[in-house]
Amino acid sequence: MNTNKTAYRSAAGIVLAAACILLLPLLAMQMTDEVGWDVADFAVAGALLSGTGLIYVLAAREIGNITYRAAFGVALGVTLLLVWIELAVGIIGT
Repeated sequence: MNTNKTAYRSAAGIVLAAACILLLPLLAMQMTDEVGWDVADFAVAGALLSGTGLIYVLAAREIGNITYRAAFGVALGVTLLLVWIELAVGIIGT
């Protein structure tokens, strides 16, 4: 029962962190016309950030070694950046 509460707290923290990160483009939209996100952009970015965070937390619980955990985190971060760049600019495959 205690691990269930910890899992919910971890998930809530990840979603809250993703929402805080998404406040940056929302604030930028208020200050300049250079940032033009719509609801779909925020939804996709939120899903990417939250999904990556949740995958890391789930995997980190199973991975015991700190070195492997760090390597997995770097791999997830690079994957997140590649997907984000591809969705934003489309540089792969052009």
